[in-house]
Amino acid sequence: MYDLPTLEPIRRYKSIAVLTSGGDAPGMNPAIRGVVRTALHHGIKVYGVQRGYSGLINGDIHVLSSKGVSNIVQKGGTFLKSARCSEFHQATIRANAASQLRKLGIEALIVIGGDGSLTGAHLFEEETGLPVIGIPGTIDNDIFGTDDTIGFDTAVNTALNAIDKIRDTADSHERYFLVEVMGRSSGFLAVHVGIAAGAEMIVVPEFAVDVEAISLQLATSKRKGLGSSGIIVVAEGNAPGLTNRLAEQMAHHGHTPYVSILGHIQRGGHPSGHDRVLASCLGAKAVEYLLAGYSDMMVGVNQGQVVDVPLDNLTRYRKGLDPELLKIALQLHK
Repeated sequence: MYDLPTLEPIRRYKSIAVLTSGGDAPGMNPAIRGVVRTALHHGIKVYGVQRGYSGLINGDIHVLSSKGVSNIVQKGGTFLKSARCSEFHQATIRANAASQLRKLGIEALIVIGGDGSLTGAHLFEEETGLPVIGIPGTIDNDIFGTDDTIGFDTAVNTALNAIDKIRDTADSHERYFLVEVMGRSSGFLAVHVGIAAGAEMIVVPEFAVDVEAISLQLATSKRKGLGSSGIIVVAEGNAPGLTNRLAEQMAHHGHTPYVSILGHIQRGGHPSGHDRVLASCLGAKAVEYLLAGYSDMMVGVNQGQVVDVPLDNLTRYRKGLDPELLKIALQLHK
C-alpha cells in the first residue's frame, strides 16, 4: 500500500477536465475513474476529453458521470481514447485549446500520459495559466521523479507470460531467441522483464551493443555445459529494426537466433492489481492536489510514498536505470 499525503483543500473548482494522451497503458481507465469519482465527491463537475490533445483542439469534450466510469477498472486501454497530436507543439494551437476549455467553464486539466504528454501539459499551463496536474501513464516507466508508472507492472507480466512460452520452443530447438520488448530509449522494461524471466542476457539502449562479447558469452556458456538455448531480452530502442539487425550480426559470429518481437501486445490486456491500485490512488490524489492549490506538477511515487513533482523537472532531467539493478542482472546471467 502507498503512503498517501493528507491534503487540505484551499481552492474551489466548479469544473475540471481529464484526458489520456500518447501511448495507451493498462490502468488508464482506473486512473480516469479515480479522477472522476474523487472530483464528484468534492462537488466538482468533470469533463472527459476524447482522443487526447486532439480532442482538446477539436472541442470533443463531454461530461462524465459516476455511472459512466463504472465497470472499467478491469479494462485495458482508455475509454477516452488516445492519440498523438503534433499540432499541440504549436503555442497558438495550445492557446486555442485553452479557449475551448474556458468556453465550457472548465477551470483545470488533468493529463494522464507519458513524458511527451506531460511536457505538453507543462507548456499548456505555462502559456495559458490554466492549472494542470499530470499523472504518469506509460509502460516504459521512463518518467523522471516517479519510481513507478501506470501500466508498467502489467506490461512486465504480459512480456513474462509470452517469454515463458517462447522458452519452451527455444529449449526444444536448442536455439537462442532474441525477444524484443518495448521501452523506446529506456531499458527499464527490458531489465525488469529480463531478470524476472531468467534471461541469459539483456540488451538495453543505455549501453552500446557489443556483438562479439555476446557471441563469446554464448560460446562460453555452451562450452561449460550451461546449455545451447536461452532468451536474450532486447529493448526496442529508438531506431526500428534493432533486434533483426542484431540477429544478422550474430549470424556472422556463428549464432543464428530466432527473433520474436512482442510489440503492442505489451500495451493491452487487463491491468494488474498493482496497476489498478496505483492508478486509482494517483487519480484521486491528482484531484486533491488541485484542491490543495497545486498545479504544473505530476503526482508520482517515491519509495512507496505519493509525491508531487514539478512538471518542469520532466523536461530538464532524465530518469536513469538503477545501477544496482543492472549489476544484479549481470550477476544472474549464465
